[in-house]
Amino acid sequence: MSFWAEIVGQPAAVEALARAAGPDGGPAHAWLITGPPGSGRSNLAYRFAAALIARQEADRERVYAQVRGRTHPDFAALTTQAAVIRIDSAREIVTTAHYAPSEGRYRVIVIEDADRMTEHTSNVLLKAIEEPPERTIWVLCAPSEADLLPTIRSRTRSVRLVTPSVSEVAQLLAARDGIEPQLAERAARLAQSHIGMARRLATDEEAMTRRERSIAGALGANTLGDAMAVAASLVGIAQADADALTEELDAGERADAMRNLGLAPGAAIPPKLRSQMKALEEDQERRKKRSLRDGIDRILTDLLSLYRDVLLTSLGAEPQLVNAEAGAAIRDLAERWSPEQALAVVSAVEEARERLARAITPGLVLEALFARIVMADNRVLVS
Repeated sequence: MSFWAEIVGQPAAVEALARAAGPDGGPAHAWLITGPPGSGRSNLAYRFAAALIARQEADRERVYAQVRGRTHPDFAALTTQAAVIRIDSAREIVTTAHYAPSEGRYRVIVIEDADRMTEHTSNVLLKAIEEPPERTIWVLCAPSEADLLPTIRSRTRSVRLVTPSVSEVAQLLAARDGIEPQLAERAARLAQSHIGMARRLATDEEAMTRRERSIAGALGANTLGDAMAVAASLVGIAQADADALTEELDAGERADAMRNLGLAPGAAIPPKLRSQMKALEEDQERRKKRSLRDGIDRILTDLLSLYRDVLLTSLGAEPQLVNAEAGAAIRDLAERWSPEQALAVVSAVEEARERLARAITPGLVLEALFARIVMADNRVLVS
């Protein structure tokens, strides 16, 4: 596979960044990579960073491995497990922008969650981008340009990604991860071309089972009592998913922290070092909360695909169903519901995602959603 082969469905973006990172590229000092979730923003940013740093094309894969592991001296990254990037974290990484590259051609700083910066935090970054050191390059990632302040957008070169096709994602999973083609296609379809989620569905049987339970629960909600039960069940599914994602990370981070502090596994933590361990635990707790909300949002995304399948079927469009495995139940709902009912449910799911983004309690968001779905099923359309 070529250096850029893992970036699927983005030929224009790859061409632009490959040209900029080339020997005669003359790259801009700040870049903004935007695109929908799962389109490969972070992967492309890290590939671009490695290509910029490496002195020879033959060195790119080696440098990329160091960039992914965050061990290269000319690379820094800022991300967050919380709802927003803290201003102290931004100030800390801005100070590193003035270091000259020690091994590579450039020093590269990637901000994966640029959309999670508050206005004050963005202004800290703005000052660094306005007066960039000669050989420092910033790479920001966000879902859309509108997620950043206009003053930052105007100082970056924008690269827009699109959602790759199901077949492109499936081919990547088969070639890169050795996944059987039929499973790769199913995972890519169910993940709606979200590369990371497709890989997880294809490699984690429990993740696939949790998605199937979510869809089955939604299809079985016929009364208000069902609605409340399904909402509680989906919160439990999302919590189990979040726990599975964070448990191993938490244990590894704690072990690394103990080792870096010179402590044996299981040893008592001296009072002078407890503040450092407490800070780690607080970061992990913030990650757990974010992982739960991200899990609920993934469930809502799956439900959106389900009810869009119903809507398109009710319109007689004969679509290629995302949830083909539930085809019989989808056709049954499409016969019972008018297009107006199906559209009302699609709108309800979209509104639920908006409420979740406003930090409303996930359980309340799901309860309100399924109450609306049951009312729509009984021809009580709620605006």
